[in-house]
Amino acid sequence: TEEEKEKKKKKKKGGGGGGGEEAEEEEPDESMLDWWSKYFASIETMKEQLRQQEAAAAEAEEKEEMEIGEGSKAQVKNKDKDKDKDKSKTPKDDKKKKQQPVPELPEKKNKQKIDELKVFNKELESEFDNFEDWLHTFNLLRGKIGDNDDNATEEERIVGRFKGSMCVYKVPLPDDISKEAGYDPTFGMFQGIPSNDPINVLVRVYIVRATDLHPADINGKADPYIAIKLGKTDIKDKENYISKQLNPVFGKSFDIEATFPMESMLTVAVYDWDLVGTDDLIGETKIDLENRFYSKHRATCGVAQTYSIHGYNTWRDPMKPSQILSKLCKEGKVDGPHFGPGGRVKVANRVFTGPTEIEDENGQKKPTDEHLALAVLRHWEDIPRAGCRLVPEHVETRPLLNPDKPGIEQ
Repeated sequence: TEEEKEKKKKKKKGGGGGGGEEAEEEEPDESMLDWWSKYFASIETMKEQLRQQEAAAAEAEEKEEMEIGEGSKAQVKNKDKDKDKDKSKTPKDDKKKKQQPVPELPEKKNKQKIDELKVFNKELESEFDNFEDWLHTFNLLRGKIGDNDDNATEEERIVGRFKGSMCVYKVPLPDDISKEAGYDPTFGMFQGIPSNDPINVLVRVYIVRATDLHPADINGKADPYIAIKLGKTDIKDKENYISKQLNPVFGKSFDIEATFPMESMLTVAVYDWDLVGTDDLIGETKIDLENRFYSKHRATCGVAQTYSIHGYNTWRDPMKPSQILSKLCKEGKVDGPHFGPGGRVKVANRVFTGPTEIEDENGQKKPTDEHLALAVLRHWEDIPRAGCRLVPEHVETRPLLNPDKPGIEQ
């Protein structure tokens, strides 16, 4: 299957630049699709959106020019010349920009479209306020013991991290809080907080690719490989280094068992493989898994766009949408979910609709509430009081940093 993937990648990459039409015409065959199809389709959509934004900007510019031009014809002539110049440079691009958005959109709806995921071009944390919705992290620093410690950096003085939250509120509590269902005034603001016992988790890390790595060898290239560290687990994927490549596609996943809170800081690093001497660190990124695990944004396994039980898009979360929904409703003390006839579900005071059947591998249709539950999860931020954005199924892009070159992306 590796070869097939490679072929598929080449085909997709080939179709990325300009010849996207050939790829579009083929009906995607279910058995050929896999996660990569989703990933590349998502990237294509991103590019398409960028193209459309550019096209819209260009169109707006042209309109402005026309309006200015009505006042003085001489300007129009000069601008026309400029436009001709542009056209001669990129005749293909211009035509594409104008033609593509119009005919392609209606076609896409008739065709069976590949499901997509969200590609964030930054860390997930920056999109969701560092997942500090209730748990904040404070560094614990060692005191200074004399002159030689005065110039120690804060990093070197960190001896641990304190995670917690502080609330100051007026007593007696305001009525709207104390009257809430299931509210115990003795616990104040901190209710429904998970217990502090150690908890065992399975962490699955997917590493898709790296882009524009900093060259580490004399030939201006690097031989990158992945290293992952979490608690006592230290994985170095040395034998699978990718030779002479600054934009390697790794496409690998690693499973690590860990215990929170002791092991919660995951480090993903890219090293440069060297035949002689030690391997150099190109850059690394650190992810606080515990914050993600406890965040109300549910940053454990992203919520997919659709629910299916077979094929390339199989639901990957250990809990089904209906289970997640009832858990969220219970924890947020929200009334629901009430599944009604005719593909309707009521949560709090909102009603959502959706399909009520699902096909299994043999094409047999079965009744299900999962699509409805998923529709609510995808709009969970609209639910009053308890609602918030849930992390979608995604790929995030993280900068790789090197302690020797602080602040410079590698």
